Amino acid sequence: MKITEPPRTPERRKRELLDRLEREVDIWVATADREALPCLVALWFVWDGEHLWLSTRLTNPTGRNLRDGGRARLAFGDTRDVVLVDGEVETYTREEVPREAASAFLAKTGWDPGRDSASYAYFRVRPVAVQAWREEHELPGRHLMRDGVWVG
Repeated sequence: MKITEPPRTPERRKRELLDRLEREVDIWVATADREALPCLVALWFVWDGEHLWLSTRLTNPTGRNLRDGGRARLAFGDTRDVVLVDGEVETYTREEVPREAASAFLAKTGWDPGRDSASYAYFRVRPVAVQAWREEHELPGRHLMRDGVWVG
């Protein structure tokens, strides 16, 4: 593939990333267990302006890894428009989850994990590092967030 567009500015990348966090429904979630066995699944998510909220069962590998490891890498699916989010994870039972987060999740996805099964939990991911790039020529400016602070 031939690169014909100039690299996007960091401001444009951040703007496009924030737009994508608002409109996308699915995100890839990568975790690992204590033996470093990786797990990769797609989950629905909600962005509240500061955190990404996910939900899955505490009884499956992803739920256990999110709860026990406290970290995750999230990604959108297109290899020509990469977004990677590394984050710290907090676990909330369906009784503990803030009402606003549960309501936003239901409004965006049409699904209420709290009514589905007692084994479902919510996971709040606080981004600590964010990268976004299209093609090789955008690699030098790919870091949009470091140590939980937006760059630039």
